[in-house]
Amino acid sequence: MEEGAALRRRLVSEATTTLIAVVDACETAIRAGGRLFFCGNGGSAADAQHLATELLVRLRSSVERPSWPAIALTLDPTALTAGGNDYGFEEVFARPLSGLGRPGDVLFGITTSGKSPNVLRALETARGMGIATVGLLGADGGPARALCDLALVVPSAVTARVQEAHIALGHAVMELLEDRLVRS
Repeated sequence: MEEGAALRRRLVSEATTTLIAVVDACETAIRAGGRLFFCGNGGSAADAQHLATELLVRLRSSVERPSWPAIALTLDPTALTAGGNDYGFEEVFARPLSGLGRPGDVLFGITTSGKSPNVLRALETARGMGIATVGLLGADGGPARALCDLALVVPSAVTARVQEAHIALGHAVMELLEDRLVRS
């Protein structure tokens, strides 16, 4: 726990500027009628679902506000298995994003290694569609870093510590976004 706490303290000093830029991108998208998309594998899939739900339903019980458009591309097992079967596992996020996304939206690609082929393909697809790309990444960001307009990189190769920091960063983004959107 001390290691995780130290890592999160480090992120406060090193990632604040990028975190605010991520909030700016999300606010711009939602105010323009856009959506936020999330994708990842395993624990990162759970984080994708968790963060999308914070926007769709509620983040803090003390704040009453409307539901905001967020989609976890990990939620539909029929689309995931059909996409994997028909196009390959690398396309399971890119294919639905290509049908649901539009310019001005934001895609969060969550990968602890920065190397997940299906997250990389989703980031490539988003870029080609004019969708802003945000990475929640680990270690040095891997190949995903180059595909992200904004990257929140957790400087650790320990998957558990990276995932803990990802959800902390995600919650920080969602709280700041909620504060901005409710305030106006």
